[in-house]
Amino acid sequence: MKTMDHSNSSAQSPIADLVGRARAAQRIYDTWSQEQVDMVVTAAGWAIIEPGRNRELAALAVADTGVGNVEDKVRKNHRKTLGLLRDLQGTRSVGVIAQDHARGIVEIARPVGVVCAVTPSTNPGATPANKIINALKGRNAVIVAPSPKGWTTAARLIAFIHAQFDRIGAPRDLVQLLPSPVSKQSTAELMTLCDLVVATGSQANVRAAYASGTPAFGVGAGNVASIVDETADPALAADRILRSKTFDNATSCSAENSLVVVDAARPALLAALEARGAVMLDASQKRVLQSLMWPEGRLSAAVIGQSARVIAQRAAAQDAAGRAAWLAIAERDPRILMVDEAGVGPEHPFSGEKLSPVLTVYGAADFDAAAATVERIYGYEGAGHSVGLHSAVPERALRLGLTLPVSRVIVDQPHALATGGNFDNGLPFSLSMGCGTWGKNNFSENMNYRHYLNITRISRPIPERMPTEDEIFGAFFARHGAA
Repeated sequence: MKTMDHSNSSAQSPIADLVGRARAAQRIYDTWSQEQVDMVVTAAGWAIIEPGRNRELAALAVADTGVGNVEDKVRKNHRKTLGLLRDLQGTRSVGVIAQDHARGIVEIARPVGVVCAVTPSTNPGATPANKIINALKGRNAVIVAPSPKGWTTAARLIAFIHAQFDRIGAPRDLVQLLPSPVSKQSTAELMTLCDLVVATGSQANVRAAYASGTPAFGVGAGNVASIVDETADPALAADRILRSKTFDNATSCSAENSLVVVDAARPALLAALEARGAVMLDASQKRVLQSLMWPEGRLSAAVIGQSARVIAQRAAAQDAAGRAAWLAIAERDPRILMVDEAGVGPEHPFSGEKLSPVLTVYGAADFDAAAATVERIYGYEGAGHSVGLHSAVPERALRLGLTLPVSRVIVDQPHALATGGNFDNGLPFSLSMGCGTWGKNNFSENMNYRHYLNITRISRPIPERMPTEDEIFGAFFARHGAA
């Protein structure tokens, strides 16, 4: 852990004072038992799960950021936090956490110290809560650096946590918030002074975390593609895709951005999607939507986290010739908008991440061609994150896992709900998904409490076992000789 000189605290910056208070609280917390720590973790979880507080945070998040919808944020706050608490229940994070007598190894959990948690505007309640709970499980203090739009929601969340801490006698300074107005400069200073940075959000934030000089975990860019092959049940696949793509207006990095559909599956799948409220745009409407979504080459806030109906209304406002058609689409209250695409890369922006209920549809002659298309997409954006598969052929999931640059293969599930852990799969509940070296990350797991720990290992002598040269080199010599 870093140390701070408090001999002249009056000359310190406000950020340094914040970190100093966090260190003082963490030193107290470092002495607490597993039972006490688990009580703190539970208190922090109850701060956001309690229904009244949950709804207040969800409504505040949508009001302040203009992104997503309240009901889905209520569900996200509840399910992601409850799932995380389930994962943490009964796990050891204080003192001895593992013993391997055969290897003579004892593992001891130690805190990392003070965590800087950088969080995005798309999840201003659920993501800070997830990072706070994981950090607390490891007896760390945590300071949240939210996006400016998410500051009020984060402040309210932390006020709720402090109220719960008061009930159990935990130091409030274990969980703090970067003061408003949040700036790149204040966030950078916090990153420098803390012991660990955990950054979720824009790639600019992730790069800043890695460049801060402090150990950091950051996540890669999302741009999920899902394959639907000729063996998939079209109705079930359509249900799963729409549940994923419409959740919280597709603000999740795990929501599908592209569907790669085997030609034999296309008619039935598109019919099933359209029967459930998806609308396929024509070539002219696709051009209008592209100008709305990327007016200056960058994804516009006019569509991020908005409903398909709002996007259609905004497209109508800038398409005089097609206004009536757009308004007719809006009147149908579509769930998602779809466009056909064949190209990949900067000249084809629909091949990238859209953070909105807009879905790009690619065709493929067969499964091999579909996998190749996904690889092309990830060569442009999204490498390392995950791929979806709707198929009745189990071996195809293994094929994708062996060949594509992905950290997860999500089979026959609503992708946005499954990737970060769900009650019907075995992935850890998380809102920070590592993307491996493919996504320029140093981890490829769903981030969990162990990433917030230092682990000390005691090694004791065990009976010696030294292999013979023949055990190591025998097969090699037999085939190639001992030259």
